[in-house]
Amino acid sequence: MTKGGFESLLVYQKAVTIADLTVTFCEKFLGESKYRRTVEQMVQAARSGKQNIVEGSLEKSMEGNIKLTGVARASFGELLEDYKDFLRQRSLALWSKDDPRVLKIRSYKTHETYESYRRDPESFANLMVTLCFTEGYLLDQLLRAQEQKFIKEGGFRENLFRKRQEYRRGLP
Repeated sequence: MTKGGFESLLVYQKAVTIADLTVTFCEKFLGESKYRRTVEQMVQAARSGKQNIVEGSLEKSMEGNIKLTGVARASFGELLEDYKDFLRQRSLALWSKDDPRVLKIRSYKTHETYESYRRDPESFANLMVTLCFTEGYLLDQLLRAQEQKFIKEGGFRENLFRKRQEYRRGLP
C-alpha cells in the first residue's frame, strides 16, 4: 500500500474501473474521427477523477486533500454528463435508478461482473452512468468525512503553527 492508502479505498477502486471502462467504451463506440474531441474529453475526465483521488490522498494539507477530492467529484460529474449525452443523442434509453438492471449493477462488488453490459451501446452507457453516479455518491461521502476531520483536527498550517507556538513557549 502507498503512503496515502488510497489503493484500499472503494472510491479509488471504482475510479480505476471507470477509467479503464471509459477507454474501452470510447474505443468501441466512439472510434470514428468525428468523435476524437469527445473521446479525449471523456478519457481525460475519467483519468483526472482517478488521479485527483491519488494526489489528494498524498497531500499533507487537509485543505489540499478536500480541494482535490472536489476536483475528482467534478471530473466524474462531467463524465456522467458525457454518457447521458451519448444516450440522448442516439435516442437510447437512460435507465432509471430503480430499473432492475441498475439495481443489479449497484449490487456488484467487482468489475469482472460487468462483462454482459459491454455488448451493446445502451447497456454499456447505462453501466457507466450507474458507475459515475455511484462514484459521485462515494466522493460526496469522502468529502463529508474530510470536512469533519478538518473541523475536528484543523488543517496542516494551523497545526504546524500550534506546534511552533508550543516550541517557542518551551524556550528559556
